[in-house]
Amino acid sequence: MEPIVHDGVKALSRDRLFWVEQNYLRASTLILANARLVDFHTHLALVRAWGGGELASADGLRFITPIRTLNSGPNPKYFGARRLGTTFYNFLSDQFSGLHGILIPGTQRDSFHILDGLMEQETSLRPTEITSDTHGASEMVFGLFRLLGYQFSPRLADAGSATLYRVDPTADYGPLNPLTRERINLKQITANWDDVLRVAGSLHSGTIKASEVMRDLAPGGRPTPTGKAIMEIGRLDRSAYLSTYFADELLRRRVNTQLNRQESRHNLARKIFHGQKGELRAAYREGQEDALGALGLMLNIVVLWNTVYMQRIIEEMRAEGHHVRDEDIARLTPLKFAHVNFHGRYSFALPAEVEGGQLRATRKPADTTATI
Repeated sequence: MEPIVHDGVKALSRDRLFWVEQNYLRASTLILANARLVDFHTHLALVRAWGGGELASADGLRFITPIRTLNSGPNPKYFGARRLGTTFYNFLSDQFSGLHGILIPGTQRDSFHILDGLMEQETSLRPTEITSDTHGASEMVFGLFRLLGYQFSPRLADAGSATLYRVDPTADYGPLNPLTRERINLKQITANWDDVLRVAGSLHSGTIKASEVMRDLAPGGRPTPTGKAIMEIGRLDRSAYLSTYFADELLRRRVNTQLNRQESRHNLARKIFHGQKGELRAAYREGQEDALGALGLMLNIVVLWNTVYMQRIIEEMRAEGHHVRDEDIARLTPLKFAHVNFHGRYSFALPAEVEGGQLRATRKPADTTATI
């Protein structure tokens, strides 16, 4: 808080900032504030060049928790030996806006929570297709996505060695015949269909979270009859997706582009979350959620600020007679941060034009880089 305190500004006095922190900075208010930012961002003209909001990605950002806390766990791959950590599992739209974030202890599988974020997010965007890395691509996830009417489109590192499932043992799939060695167990699906529909209805109505359902359907890694039925549906959907994934280069490129965008967002997140060695030091879940919720909000603030001024610059360039191609605009990213002041003290004094409801004057490339 110290870099923000400004005794000469009433709104930035120490007492005022402390009161705001205690009364307004909590998970529920951060979620609502984030939704307002995303809703404003999606109506900007430039944003439509990046995507329509139908596609989103999910990936985890890992944080070491150096203090003793119940809400962390070991993961030597990410946290090192004898260290504990937690995961900020966050969701990014194809418009570069962060939709939601979930705190996951280090030992839990990310795939358990991929549907949670999709169904809990409170922005106006309603993505229908979600992509993730290979770790989230379980048959159970494919099945639940299909039951709820969503398309699961993961990036598969082992796609070449994957097994495709078939319903008709006599069907001729041409060059895919060697891969379709296994059959879908339709009897497993039909015998448990009523329970499968109950699971889908409970998820759709929000009666239960998807992560809880997945644990109940496969306790201890042993699927229940209903869990097996959903996995059979998932095998069918996964086989259909893989067939398209093999043949459709545009699909692979779209998935890869979206996940690369999320990696860029994580790079920006690391720059913002630089204090205390970038470690998550809150002892309780509520404090950790508040910290990561604030991080998600700041990420969307930077994206919104960048988008607004990028749009302004494009308009000025076109007004000056420069030819700005739409295909070049589609490749722009609002996740750049060389102009952002991450360190030191921050000035909240507004320029006169901003106080008057106008944007700040843009600078030419030869000018000194501005900071926000």
